[in-house]
Amino acid sequence: MRLKRLVGLGILAGIVYALWRAWSARMPASDRAVEWQSSPFPFPPVPRPKLEAWLDADDSGTCPATHPIKAKMSSGIYHVPGGANYDRTHPDRCYLDAAAAEADGLRRSKV
Repeated sequence: MRLKRLVGLGILAGIVYALWRAWSARMPASDRAVEWQSSPFPFPPVPRPKLEAWLDADDSGTCPATHPIKAKMSSGIYHVPGGANYDRTHPDRCYLDAAAAEADGLRRSKV
């Protein structure tokens, strides 16, 4: 019974839609309040570069702004900006965030 009712509602909706399309096609263009123009959906997507979890540090001992976490692989410790030893640490790797450093088995510095 429920299936027959749904099929009947679908047929009724199709008939109403067809009548509406026929009526709107006969209506003069000047009487329309809004005119719709088609455009591609939504726009061509803008490619975004995928950031790697870590980068090798350069020789100057600074990390890029996108990867602020400094890590020393020999000690297994990473330093966050504002930490006590952050400025004097010469990193082996620079990480995107603390979670990425911890995923590589590093631990946060205690100070």
